[in-house]
Amino acid sequence: MTARGIQADEGAEDLDVEEVLALVNDHNGHHSPGDHNSAHHNSGHHASGDHVPAPTPDRHHNATPWPEARDIAARAARSATRAAGRAPVSVPLDAALGLTLAASLTALTDLPSFDTSAMDGWAVAGPGPWDVRDEGVLAGHGEPEPLTDGEAVRIATGARIPPDTNAVLRSEHGRSDSQGRLYATREVQPGQDIRPRGQECRNGDQLLAVGTVVTPAVLGLAAAAGYDTLTAVPRPRVEVLVLGDELLTAGLPHDGLIRDALGPMLPPWLRALGAEVIGVRRLGDDAKALRKALTGSDADLIVTTGGTAAGPVDHVHPTLERIGAELLVNGVKVRPGHPMLLARTKEDQHLVGLPGNPLAAVSGLLTLAEPLLRTLAARPAPEPYTLPLKEAAHGHPYDTRLIPVVLRGDHAVPLHYHGPAMLRGMAAADAIAVVPPGGARAGQETELLDLPWATAGIEVCFT
Repeated sequence: MTARGIQADEGAEDLDVEEVLALVNDHNGHHSPGDHNSAHHNSGHHASGDHVPAPTPDRHHNATPWPEARDIAARAARSATRAAGRAPVSVPLDAALGLTLAASLTALTDLPSFDTSAMDGWAVAGPGPWDVRDEGVLAGHGEPEPLTDGEAVRIATGARIPPDTNAVLRSEHGRSDSQGRLYATREVQPGQDIRPRGQECRNGDQLLAVGTVVTPAVLGLAAAAGYDTLTAVPRPRVEVLVLGDELLTAGLPHDGLIRDALGPMLPPWLRALGAEVIGVRRLGDDAKALRKALTGSDADLIVTTGGTAAGPVDHVHPTLERIGAELLVNGVKVRPGHPMLLARTKEDQHLVGLPGNPLAAVSGLLTLAEPLLRTLAARPAPEPYTLPLKEAAHGHPYDTRLIPVVLRGDHAVPLHYHGPAMLRGMAAADAIAVVPPGGARAGQETELLDLPWATAGIEVCFT
């Protein structure tokens, strides 16, 4: 079945970060009457028997348009969040990178919590020249003795300002005479190079709002403000099931066997999308093993690889039918990857079925898994943007096509080697171009999807 029920639900609200955060915080799991039914198709047909015919000008396959499929995935996540009653979690700072704040970050103290020196130099009192104390003031020490008019003391950046200090004279702006008296080489302004207590914030100020994604800078601010843990939306838990008897985990392809590219690729990519990967299991082409894995999983999202078509060992559709899963997306009008699917396996659990070809699987990941995981993690949707194509990009007559590109100046350059089974182009890509049906000419503005490693450091985006 397709997801026309969602499409027809014109009154459904657009999903936003604030709504998901409200659902996470409302962990009693109140369920609105229309939410579950909005994802049902009323035709009564079961997905397991559906066959997706080749597209023709007069009878296109019964698949979901690409933009609509992404919206359905995000809405499914909203429904799952409500059903699961996922409470916020308290996370140590070193484990919070990439999470979304479920409680605002409020200052626990004034910052700075005392007047400090902004530079290495001298703390001075009154007009110069000044007599300089023998012992200086270093950071990390208690409050120093007050200064008297005409007195100065050596001070380090970050050290506490002695009481009655008028200003800090930078090291490069002072000179001493033969008697050791200090003179300023430029005019001294009252309060210069002193960071006053509370300059950045006062105790109780809101530093960051609910919904902020935790970046390295957020971690630094939280630590400076005295936090040891952060209250955040929990990472969605994902289990990966690798299907196919033909897959090797080591060595060269031989005797009809090929290397598994998705097993190594998917877990870090899913982590880049905000997920916690709780397991990667290799099931081969075993329908009983697949059913047992699906019914026994407690993940928020199950991702399968291969088996989504209608071949003799493609067990995903029949198994979903046997366990009573609800098919929300059964094929997407996108190339590569049109046999992808999205199913609700439990009220609070979904399955994304990726095609077995590597680039087709990436297409499924970007189309269905990304919006679902982003919504579960309460991450904001990326701002859409376009760039003109440097060269023409061939399109499919009726479907959206996703093509890897590199960004060069103010243009996107389509890459070669973007067949369904190829990763050579993707491995060199900065982004994905969303090519509309019929293709795009050189110079045409085209929507781009950023890849995680192109917008953040590798260690940041895959943590």
